[in-house]
Amino acid sequence: MLFGQMAGASPPPARRQEQEAQQPAEGLYIISVAARILSMHPQTLRKYERVGLVRPSRTVGMLRLYSEEDITKLRVIKRLVDELRLNLAGVEMAIAVFDRLSAARDQMNQDQANRRATAQAFDRMFDQIMELFAGPQRQ
Repeated sequence: MLFGQMAGASPPPARRQEQEAQQPAEGLYIISVAARILSMHPQTLRKYERVGLVRPSRTVGMLRLYSEEDITKLRVIKRLVDELRLNLAGVEMAIAVFDRLSAARDQMNQDQANRRATAQAFDRMFDQIMELFAGPQRQ
């Protein structure tokens, strides 16, 4: 729900256009469409939201809107439950472990990029210092 607006209240046209411009370019699906895409019952999607496995966005009228990212996450959850027979606590743990590993990988990649940038800066400074000590080259 948007700040300062009551559920069901329609924003002025200029504000509505601004809000639409801020909407992500990805597809958004109401719960019945998302359930059909995933071959799940809408109540299952509500349950997954209630336990915190997925957090669909909401319209001003409080309709759930599932993004492509939500659909992908729900497919993973469905596989963990149906094929791997994890209960919801197991699904939550598996997702938490994945998220932590993903964050650690991202941090390692950032650290590597920082080390490369530091090494390049060091090389530039070293070259400048070498030029100072070497003085002008005479030919």
